Amino acid sequence: MASVGYTQQPDGKVYNFSLADCINYAYTHQDSVLNAALDVKSAEYHVKETIGQGLPQVSASGSFQDYLKIPTSLLPGEFFGAPGTFIPVKFGVKYQSNVGANLNQLLFDGNYLVGLQARSTYKQLFERNYTRSKIDANVNVTKVYYQVLVNGEQIKLLDANIKQIKQLLDQTTAQNKQGFVEKIDVDRLTVQYNDLVTTRENTVRLLALNYQLLKFQMGMPIENNIVLTDKLQDVKLDNITDVAATDTTFYRNRIEYGLLETQKRLNEFDLKSRKAALLPKLSFNASYANSYQNNSFGGLYSTSYPVGYIGLSLNVPIFSGFQHTNQIKQAQISVQKAQNNLDNLKNALSLQASQAKITYINGLQSLNNQKANQALAQEVLRVAQIKYQQGVGSSIEVTQAQTAVQDADNKYIQGLYQALVSKVDLDKAYGLIK
Repeated sequence: MASVGYTQQPDGKVYNFSLADCINYAYTHQDSVLNAALDVKSAEYHVKETIGQGLPQVSASGSFQDYLKIPTSLLPGEFFGAPGTFIPVKFGVKYQSNVGANLNQLLFDGNYLVGLQARSTYKQLFERNYTRSKIDANVNVTKVYYQVLVNGEQIKLLDANIKQIKQLLDQTTAQNKQGFVEKIDVDRLTVQYNDLVTTRENTVRLLALNYQLLKFQMGMPIENNIVLTDKLQDVKLDNITDVAATDTTFYRNRIEYGLLETQKRLNEFDLKSRKAALLPKLSFNASYANSYQNNSFGGLYSTSYPVGYIGLSLNVPIFSGFQHTNQIKQAQISVQKAQNNLDNLKNALSLQASQAKITYINGLQSLNNQKANQALAQEVLRVAQIKYQQGVGSSIEVTQAQTAVQDADNKYIQGLYQALVSKVDLDKAYGLIK
């Protein structure tokens, strides 16, 4: 189905949308898709944050102290010719200030190197989750879109039946007035007519509700108006690709499998990070500062006393109470569990695809059978009406035939929707919805 471009309309305007338009609208307005896109953006910033840990870390500092009481120290009296006593002496000046800068550059850190290796995988996890959100939105919108189309088809069938039985009711009422048929014949047809009218009214209300549900799945305001441009006959229900017979790795097309693969790779990076924690960590650091001291505030910054240094810091893990060893073992178990989950998911997706294929084939067969039953029921009703009009048949035969037509129509509508839904499920099961 070709995608038709759509134009944003103010509230209250009419949107003429194909199925592709509805899906594209959902991609840009459905809240779960929008949030998943924001998660991707957040992951990009997280990656940049990781990269930034290896860049130079520069900081500046400043301080100012006004000593209202200069600290006093007690010195032994021996220094001042007064042995056995302590002489109070004030050290320092009233005003002090320091201004400096610090630099720290990471030279080697195993955890940081593993983080750099894992950054693309980390971002991929959120990108694939975004894809899954789009697939879910696609499936939900498509199913409701088909429901609206099927409701419209049901109303058409009801209108045809109502028109047909109204003609027969009018004829029978006229014949009753002329004394050719009994009043009970009119009553039977009246009951059927009223039931059909009520069913149609209920279906119209259900159609309006499904329109609202479609707009909700699209992320469109409920008060907006939408007209569906696709028709049921545009949907191809007879082309099934036997993927299982030609491709045994179709499960790799499923976003769920890709997500679990990505999670396993992240678990493997976590294991590498635990092992890298046992390696030494080396960094370069430098500092430069100016110190200012004076008893006069006005002359505080007239003279500076600079200090600076450069150096290396090495941290070598020796013993941590076996914490790192146990952390590594836990990470190894997480990797094993992820692989087990992948194997199980592969089997589950294969089973799901087989079930979807069988359900679709059965649905098509049932739909074709219901189409044939529809035609047969219409033919039976036609013959019953002719016999009744010619006086060789009963009104009960006509009523039963009309009921059979309604039942065949209902089963056709149910079979049609089930076939459409099973086609969507089949495409999803084989990873054909991107």
